[in-house]
Amino acid sequence: MKPPKFLLTTLLALPLCHAADQPNVLLIYGDDVGWGDLGVQGSVKNPTPHLDKLASESLRFTDGHCSAATCTPSRFSMLTGIHGFRHNVRILPPDAPLSIPVDAFTLPDLFKKAGYQTAIVGKWHLGIGEKGKKVNWNAEVKPGPLELGFDYSFLLPSTNDRVPCVYVVDHKVLNLDPKDPLFVGPKKPDVDCTEYPNGKKNPEAMTYYKSTHGHNNSVINGIGRIGVQWGGKSALWDDETMTDTFVARTKEWIENRDTSKPFFLYYAAQDIHVPRAPHPRFHGKSETGYRGDAIVQFDWAVGEMMKVLEEQGIADNTIVIFSSDNGPVYDDGYDDGTKTHTSSKETDQGHDGSGPYRGGKYQIYEGGTRVPFLVRWPAKIKPGVSEALVNQIDFLGSFANLLGEELPKDHAIDSRDTLKALLGEDESGLPYMVEEAKGLALREGPWKFILGGKKDELYNLDKDVGEQTNVVDQHPDRAKSMRERLVKIRDTKSGIRSLN
Repeated sequence: MKPPKFLLTTLLALPLCHAADQPNVLLIYGDDVGWGDLGVQGSVKNPTPHLDKLASESLRFTDGHCSAATCTPSRFSMLTGIHGFRHNVRILPPDAPLSIPVDAFTLPDLFKKAGYQTAIVGKWHLGIGEKGKKVNWNAEVKPGPLELGFDYSFLLPSTNDRVPCVYVVDHKVLNLDPKDPLFVGPKKPDVDCTEYPNGKKNPEAMTYYKSTHGHNNSVINGIGRIGVQWGGKSALWDDETMTDTFVARTKEWIENRDTSKPFFLYYAAQDIHVPRAPHPRFHGKSETGYRGDAIVQFDWAVGEMMKVLEEQGIADNTIVIFSSDNGPVYDDGYDDGTKTHTSSKETDQGHDGSGPYRGGKYQIYEGGTRVPFLVRWPAKIKPGVSEALVNQIDFLGSFANLLGEELPKDHAIDSRDTLKALLGEDESGLPYMVEEAKGLALREGPWKFILGGKKDELYNLDKDVGEQTNVVDQHPDRAKSMRERLVKIRDTKSGIRSLN
């Protein structure tokens, strides 16, 4: 006897996860980690055994993307489901206010709505504080992650090459001595506090290694930084133990969590962003200097996180996502031994972090946004390789489907549901998507259209994976249709979801 049609419809509408078996979610987010920086994707000079093991247990996407070729816009879009260019989000200075509106519906908001506990450990770089007001680092430091859906946060507030060089736990600077108050800004405060050397005036103070073009303001721990810091000496981080600190805080939070609830944990690594200062125990573990050693350190961190999931008995029903905020960069202001060569391809001592793709961080070509993209969930996902086109901006739409939650109207306006692709049930993924750097590009299947200044660009990635031959003149109709779609996406106020 067949069940009634209305019953079938009801069953199909149920969420894929019920409260009793909702998976934990661990999102491991690399910093400047390129597509080709993993051993499983071609790296031979930087060993990544833990990531390679994770890849062997995951669905590995070869056409997985962040939304932008720089860090702040990628993080913004991943957490909000909105392209950064719609809010004019760019790489933020040290004293930037919170770039995500506190009334936005975010990825942690989604998980909290579904009954999850939420946490972030690591690099933030989305701004802190209210627009138009200077952050008081000696009081409550907010608004920040706690105002956006996270229950707990242990932050590197900006980036490791920017001041302030302190950790922020929830709303407080860790280990801050009130007798040495902390300030950020070029003007010397009218109180007694520690004064740090200026790298431009006193380059000899940069004893760890030299740095240039902006990375030479306040010198802290022998390393020049972007921006000026005053005070806060007791709260300074140790660059070489930063990864150890983040891993310890992550393990501590997982071990002490409320086991009656599932969790969403966003681990935002600072490796391999400059200044690269891997712990001495990782020195020489790669063949490419400090950049490679930092990759090895990050790989160790991933192994430690996987180990704690196993020890807690939750590895099988935890979704682990590994990806990166943008493609690789080599010489980025610090003389840390990373050698670069500019020819047809930029490489680091024979290692190309972009793999076969053109460009890297800051650039609109594939190497800027095509990044490592692994999804592991032993309870539901069969390991393998997928060529589906997927993007981090769609995490909100996809997890909403998984958890049986609806996205509020006028929020996450660019986040589509690609859950089937993430689960390995759809081999195609997105029909199209936007890539962002200084300009915009559109991907449709193998076609890549770049909205140019002087001239548009069009590439067929099936025939020209390195984007070397612009065929815009040979395919005027395709270029015209893709240009029209990209301009429409750019100009719409209601987002990509409204166009489907």
